[in-house]
Amino acid sequence: MRIAVAGGTGTVGRHVLEVAKARGHEVVSLSRAEGVDLVNGRGLAQALQGVEAVIDVSGVQTLSTKKAVDFFTNATQNLLAAEKEAGVKHHVALSIVGIDGATSGLYAGKLVQEDEVRHGGVPWTLLRSTQFHEFVPMAVKAAAAGPLVIVPKMFTQPVAAREVAEALVKAAEAGPKGRISDLGGPRTEQLAGLVRMYLRKTGQRKRLVTVPVPGPTGKAMRGGALIPAPGSAVGRQTFVEWLETLTREPS
Repeated sequence: MRIAVAGGTGTVGRHVLEVAKARGHEVVSLSRAEGVDLVNGRGLAQALQGVEAVIDVSGVQTLSTKKAVDFFTNATQNLLAAEKEAGVKHHVALSIVGIDGATSGLYAGKLVQEDEVRHGGVPWTLLRSTQFHEFVPMAVKAAAAGPLVIVPKMFTQPVAAREVAEALVKAAEAGPKGRISDLGGPRTEQLAGLVRMYLRKTGQRKRLVTVPVPGPTGKAMRGGALIPAPGSAVGRQTFVEWLETLTREPS
């Protein structure tokens, strides 16, 4: 099967490309590096020729609700319109567990994306996953302020990006199923605890400060709403096991 991966250069996208190729599929990466811009639609028509399924793991790094909503609205509408024109039979999208009550930032953008997918006219599958293990170093980088790292109070159940990719490729192979079972990692953790382990592993001498995020999104973070419900799919690799694959950075 010919599969296009939107966001193929990202954290999950790279794994999706590898997994799909290993399973014998022909793969096309949709990213600016390959001359495709989801936000304005440039290059999509050509890239989707002969594609049977699209896996969308595109994203934007922002805390702004407006930027997140604008990105996912434009990117998803352009992608779905090009898919219909090209005759793509299946759209697979990755979203985030527990975002129904989170109405700001990235989560607001993902809710808009889900709505566009449901009403976009292309048969679809939607997988919600928890944060990836790689979310921790990303959070540290984004929240570092001199000797401090400022982290939101949050329960999470981190999952391996590779396992998310495997689930997405299998979903593409299975055909349109609507929303499928959520996917989370094997253990529920406090984000602050994960950050402490990561800093220790990588030799970064920074002081950790936890803060409550205001509003519905912060309430969802602190109250465990971003944890998968009982009966959801569960990944294999723990955060500690993932951490052991990293090399220590110089202090």
